[in-house]
Amino acid sequence: MSNKTYLPSGETPPPSQIGATLEALAATIAARRDAGEESYTNRLLTNSPDEVLKKVMEEAGETALAAKDVESWACSSLAASLAAGGIDEAERLAVDLPPEYDAAVDHLRYEAADVVYHLLVVLERYGIGLDEFAAELNDRMVEGERPSGAVRLHEEHVKRGK
Repeated sequence: MSNKTYLPSGETPPPSQIGATLEALAATIAARRDAGEESYTNRLLTNSPDEVLKKVMEEAGETALAAKDVESWACSSLAASLAAGGIDEAERLAVDLPPEYDAAVDHLRYEAADVVYHLLVVLERYGIGLDEFAAELNDRMVEGERPSGAVRLHEEHVKRGK
C-alpha cells in the first residue's frame, strides 16, 4: 500500500475480479519497464511522454465513438420497441439482436480496454500505484457509496481541482 493511502482500522479490503485483473495488468506493465526496446509497453514507459499521452487521448476518442455506435443502435426503432414493450430480462435475451449491435458492443469493450491499458501505463510511468488510484476514486464517493475496507488518501494528498 502506498504511503499516501490508508485502510480504515478494522476494515477488510473487498475481493474483486476486476481488482485482480487490474493488479495483474499493472504488474505486467511494471515488469515491461525492463523488457527492452522491442516491448511496446517499454517504449511507452521510457520514450517521450507525448507517445503514451497521445495514445490515451486517441483511445479515449475511439471509445467515445464506439459508445456512440452502440447508442445509435439503442435509439433505433427496434430498441425503442423492445424498451416500450416492457419485456423482462429473459424475454430480452430471447430476442435475436442484430449482429451489428453485438459487434458495436464488442468494439466498445475493446476500445475501453485500450483506454484502461494506456492509462495504467501513464500511472506506472509517473509512479502512481493502483492503491493510490483506487484511493482517489474512493475519496470521491460518500461514506455510504464507498466499499467497506476501501483505501483512502491522507488529507494532505487530496488535491481537488488543484
